[in-house]
Amino acid sequence: MYDVAIIGCGIIGAATAYELSRYDLKVVALEAANDVADGTTKANSAILHAGYDPEPGTKMARLNVEGVRMAKELCEKLAVERKEIGSFVLAFNEEEMKTVHTLFDRGNQNGVPGMRILTGEEVRAMEPAISAEVVGALYAPSAAIVSPWEFCIALAETAVVNGAEVRLSAKVESIEKGEGSFLLHTTAGDVEAKYVVNAAGVEADKVHAMVGGHTFRTLPNRGEYFLLDKAQGELVNKVVFQCPNQDGKGVLVAPTVHGNLIVGPNAEGVDKADDVNNTAAGLAFVRKMSVKSVPAVNFRDSIRNFAGVRANSDQPDFVIEESPAAKGFINLGGIKSPGLSSAPAIGVEAVELLKGCGLTLTKKERFVDTRKRTVFRHLSPEEKAELVRENPLYGRVICRCETVTEGEIVEAIHRPIVPRSIDAIKRRCNAGMGRCQGGFCGPRVHEILSRELKLPLDQILMDEEGSYILTQPTKEGK
Repeated sequence: MYDVAIIGCGIIGAATAYELSRYDLKVVALEAANDVADGTTKANSAILHAGYDPEPGTKMARLNVEGVRMAKELCEKLAVERKEIGSFVLAFNEEEMKTVHTLFDRGNQNGVPGMRILTGEEVRAMEPAISAEVVGALYAPSAAIVSPWEFCIALAETAVVNGAEVRLSAKVESIEKGEGSFLLHTTAGDVEAKYVVNAAGVEADKVHAMVGGHTFRTLPNRGEYFLLDKAQGELVNKVVFQCPNQDGKGVLVAPTVHGNLIVGPNAEGVDKADDVNNTAAGLAFVRKMSVKSVPAVNFRDSIRNFAGVRANSDQPDFVIEESPAAKGFINLGGIKSPGLSSAPAIGVEAVELLKGCGLTLTKKERFVDTRKRTVFRHLSPEEKAELVRENPLYGRVICRCETVTEGEIVEAIHRPIVPRSIDAIKRRCNAGMGRCQGGFCGPRVHEILSRELKLPLDQILMDEEGSYILTQPTKEGK
């Protein structure tokens, strides 16, 4: 019997597991995919929003500002790449300047620090690549960029180090309500828990329905992106937004923590929560809107297109509640933007809700709140030389585009949550993220995974279940 079962191990489930692992509890996170951070968490804008966009008084407003504050400390402790670079919301006419002033007032009510309203000239003095058509902007220096999958993995790994469990390929198919507990039927076996946290992202409404709850409905919304090569990575040095509208925060142009440039997204309702297809129309819209802000974006340097699905809902705010249909069942649903920004604070909120439901919280005497990992490309020449002397695997570069060594890949394989696919390695140490998108290093990562996991090459996946790279011949030799 577990004290708490968390359904979903994206950034919200991982943050909740991390916070619960502070206490003497038996906790398990059940993830339907074969890796954590495999849904919306791995396919978003990678922005920690300052907090001026949500309506004052909402959960989104409060948790956004607090989550960004918490993320600053967490990323430093847990070795997650994050850069506080600030953001602009651009106005192209006086009508949009009214929106800028509204956001400024809203941000002040929400407690966003250091905001300023700038003229067009002041904006271009800070970012010369921004369009000459811009007449002014809101500047929020506390906005940051982060590696969202690294953040999620770090939180989940640290929870495991502190005694929590993470079960992968454990999709919850049905839930039985018992007397004082829940029985969860999953694809990896049954799990019984006194309390359940529903952090199932775009599937959260379906999971809630398993206990008879129907207080919200998820409205999947797809956003498409361009990822550009590092040759474009310094075109702008801040996150560049346009004025938000009914479809969201609009198309942005921003650097990434790994030195690339990200452009997108659009916003399109889709029928299926896993519809992450790119479309010609969607990408054309992103291109058209982005060059309005930054005309010099060179899409010939695009190295990857991708799409993610947001967990929009029919509710105006995050759905963070004890289910009215099942005592002890906590919903963390409708976590759209600024979900990534709010995640650390949502984890704390979930723990408080569980406490209110009767969960006894006794803090552990020893809680590990730091994490180390080797990022070879960030080391000084002297540090690199010393590391190679200690372990020659760090002297063999596997991913040339990102300067990722065999030592880093082996280190990633033997961390608390074992990666079992080439893309899982990518999410942990960036191998395959560069210009050639794994064209050179992919086969070498494949071999290393096979060797270290002691699995045949044909059992190593590209990413999700069924994404085999090699197949054995049939008995007929075909």
